[in-house]
Amino acid sequence: MDWKLFIARRIYKNKEEGERNVSKPAVRIAIAGIAIGLAVMIISVAVVIGFKHEVRDKVIGLGSDILITSLDEVQSYQVTPIVGDDSLMSVLGAMPGVRHVQRYATKPGMIMTSDNFQGIVLKGVSQEYDLTFLKRHLLEGEIPAFADSVSSFQVLVSKTIADKLGVKVGDKLSTYYVENNIRARRLTVAGIYQTNFSSYDDLFLLTDLRTVVRLNNWKEGQVGGLEVSVSDYARLNETNEQMLSFFYGKTDRYGGKYYSQTVEEVYPQIFAWLGLLDVNVWVILILMVGVAGFTMISGLLIIILERTNMIGILKALGADNTSVRKVFLMLAVFLIRKGMFWGNVLALTCCALQHFFHLIKLDPAVYYIDAVPVELNVGVWLLLNVGTLAVSVLMLVGPSYLISRILPARSIRFE
Repeated sequence: MDWKLFIARRIYKNKEEGERNVSKPAVRIAIAGIAIGLAVMIISVAVVIGFKHEVRDKVIGLGSDILITSLDEVQSYQVTPIVGDDSLMSVLGAMPGVRHVQRYATKPGMIMTSDNFQGIVLKGVSQEYDLTFLKRHLLEGEIPAFADSVSSFQVLVSKTIADKLGVKVGDKLSTYYVENNIRARRLTVAGIYQTNFSSYDDLFLLTDLRTVVRLNNWKEGQVGGLEVSVSDYARLNETNEQMLSFFYGKTDRYGGKYYSQTVEEVYPQIFAWLGLLDVNVWVILILMVGVAGFTMISGLLIIILERTNMIGILKALGADNTSVRKVFLMLAVFLIRKGMFWGNVLALTCCALQHFFHLIKLDPAVYYIDAVPVELNVGVWLLLNVGTLAVSVLMLVGPSYLISRILPARSIRFE
């Protein structure tokens, strides 16, 4: 065994056994600083990653990764149809990076009861619609069999609208739509859902595509738009560029022009808000690394001053400054390693408790979710541990040069 490692271990074990009580508080503070700093970093990153993914998945679940609509609708904010027939669906579905394509249509209207009313947007979906998100957020009733060839006259209503109007599963809703004249539809509540996404829950009712297409008086094959899900979100922009290139210069048989947007372009405020969370994480990481590093620096300086006599003896026996510095840097690694162990235990315990028991709640009206989410990425977790060890050791290199100022002739007599 290398003599420097041997001496470092002996000093470390002596500290553990409390042989020299004068440095014990400093050692404990250094270990605690590393543990708390690493725990805060792991928990902060896990919460931010979990929060971003939860909100992003909810926004995508309410729509899609890529939205294909009429170019006129994007420019004028009017509901303008495009042709979304089976041949176009097949071509888009076969594109690289595309996982699923589904059609939809919307119609603004109003619900009226005997004593209340509510503005709504009726969204029609077809039989290929992915119901995974809706099933996960269904509270009561069932999801009707949506189709694009027959009208079911059944709807899914959000809990927000149901509570406001006092309706329940099985009730009839009188809905009205104004265009050139007033058109009415009597719809049956098949189920009640809740996404906690206020801009969606406050407005949207879901029914079959044919009902909405007929309300809009659209021609054969026309729909409000196409929702495209991608297989790899990291290549979202690349897939959207592919869509834009495909539709460039193309029009449907009624003269409509296609336009493709990513979910980040459709909801820029939400994704800009999520992007700001990364800034908060970096601030926390820098502060915690600084706290952990400075506690280790203070602990190392106290240990060096305490072991001045030993340093003088080692130099008198022929050890150079570099070798003695390595002894104390190895000792610091032992202390950092112990602090990292307890930091990981603390962080993983807190994350597990929050993940399984949802101890810390959130206001879904503000944050779109009802509890603080945590998502532990193994790669990020390893990077935080390696980074903490590397930065902490690098911060100790400078203070370790204090050893070079200790002279054997004076230090051997130092107590």
